[in-house]
Amino acid sequence: MTNAPPRRLLPILFLTVFIDLVGFSIIFPLFPEMLDHYLEKEGTESLIGRLVQQLDEFSGSTDSQHRLYTTVLFGGFLGSLYSILQFVFAPIWGRLSDRHGRRPILLISIAGLCLSYVVWAFADTFLLLIISRLLAGLMGGNISVATAAVADVTDEKNRAKGMGMIGAAFGLGFILGPAIGALLSKGQINVTFASIPGCNQFSAAAFAAVGLSAWNLVWVVWKLPETHPESARSVSTQTRSANPLLLFRGTDLPAGVARTNLVFFLFQTAFAGMEFTLVFLAKERLKYDSRDMMWIFIYVGVLIALVQGGVVRRMAPRLGERNVALMGLVMLIPGLLLTGTAMSPVPFYGGLGLLAVGSALVSPCLSALVSLYTPSDRQGDVLGRFRSLGALSRALAPILAGVVYWKIGASWPYYGGALVMLAPLLLATRLPNVPATDAQEP
Repeated sequence: MTNAPPRRLLPILFLTVFIDLVGFSIIFPLFPEMLDHYLEKEGTESLIGRLVQQLDEFSGSTDSQHRLYTTVLFGGFLGSLYSILQFVFAPIWGRLSDRHGRRPILLISIAGLCLSYVVWAFADTFLLLIISRLLAGLMGGNISVATAAVADVTDEKNRAKGMGMIGAAFGLGFILGPAIGALLSKGQINVTFASIPGCNQFSAAAFAAVGLSAWNLVWVVWKLPETHPESARSVSTQTRSANPLLLFRGTDLPAGVARTNLVFFLFQTAFAGMEFTLVFLAKERLKYDSRDMMWIFIYVGVLIALVQGGVVRRMAPRLGERNVALMGLVMLIPGLLLTGTAMSPVPFYGGLGLLAVGSALVSPCLSALVSLYTPSDRQGDVLGRFRSLGALSRALAPILAGVVYWKIGASWPYYGGALVMLAPLLLATRLPNVPATDAQEP
């Protein structure tokens, strides 16, 4: 562990992740306009034209919701590109940080993200936009490495508190980022950037992401010392597979890691399916427009930030990470059922509240458990693959939930999610206690 006190380093890591998530999520509210912009500019016979045709056929919709389905599928397509690359590369970055330290790998990944946003800023063709998303996914190892750095600077008692701070950074980042993106896509600043050669109406938002990443890079250089000293780094000559699917097996893994990762994958799959279909449900059942959708995500984001930033840090030391995660999983099942059957705002927001609080309890506690089961020289490797399984679920779940929603009915992704959630709940009851020899020492 670094000699710097955790009380000073945790806020630095919190701000690093928060700034990264703000920059990353700026693009989210721009997907509808992006679809229209590139399709109008490049035509129906272009790459994006053929993609839209395939998405139209996949949605199978010919009614008034046709464009909504195609637009969200377009956003899901761009998001899946990022998630699939995260699935492959997050464990690689984590393993490199075990060998070479957290700080240099953080600097490389943040610089790579900054470059991907520069490509986005000058993406006057859809192909360049695709390249920018591919580069972002390839270089997006900073979350798993920052999580490993939290493990470096916290002891067993404070591990869940540290992971909760990372979760709070996620919640707050996903509130502020889309708000900035929506703001910068309108008004005179949008017109000004669109008039610059090589730029377009999304370049103002892209340059905001560039600025945030550049600021983050300077912040890490200036404020963050190395948290993983050479004496604690992996010195094993054994070749480890970069295949994250091996985390579903127990071979060559510390006790509890494989089971915890399976719990996380199943939980995240059910939860990500709900997230993807939520906008459809709100529009179909409650007739919500884009402004109403914004308040949904603000409500969920604030709850997640409050729970992960405050409640988890108090509950986990008293009750244990496994018990807190179990409480969260129990809350998610009625949350899915209530949200999926809601026909008015009160039960809808009640279900969302259970989902937000439940997920806020589960995520940091599972992260803490994986870290506590893992020796210090494999934190980056194992936590990187833990994050990659979350990326895999975010790539697969929208497709599965979307097909169920359109082919069977609006409530069925939520019924299915509640059924799937029983599996991680039962598996979590059998998670082993944290052995003293596997826990990180202060």
